[in-house]
Amino acid sequence: MLKTNSQPMIISSFVNPIEENHSVKNKFDLLQKIRQRLDEIEINNRQFAKLIAKVIPAQCPFERDIIVFGRKIGHIPPMCKLNPLYEQFVGLRFRALCYLVDKCGEDIQSYC
Repeated sequence: MLKTNSQPMIISSFVNPIEENHSVKNKFDLLQKIRQRLDEIEINNRQFAKLIAKVIPAQCPFERDIIVFGRKIGHIPPMCKLNPLYEQFVGLRFRALCYLVDKCGEDIQSYC
């Protein structure tokens, strides 16, 4: 931004906004399709439900406290929420656990 005569002057860039928006739109469309596919997965098999419950962790495995000589000097926050498909994976795990409890009558404490 340049100022001339006390008024801001905006200099436009030489980027074609149509191409830029088109490529961004395709990326979001792909993620939206993957989200939709993950939300559509039905759990109707005990072995599949157990696999899902074991593969998808109950909490973020990257969250850590940094302890040196018995003192906490730092904390690494959970990074899983940065994953654009986080909500879908959590929902899929929840549906698998509900299937195991409701349909199979299993105790899921070992999965939590």
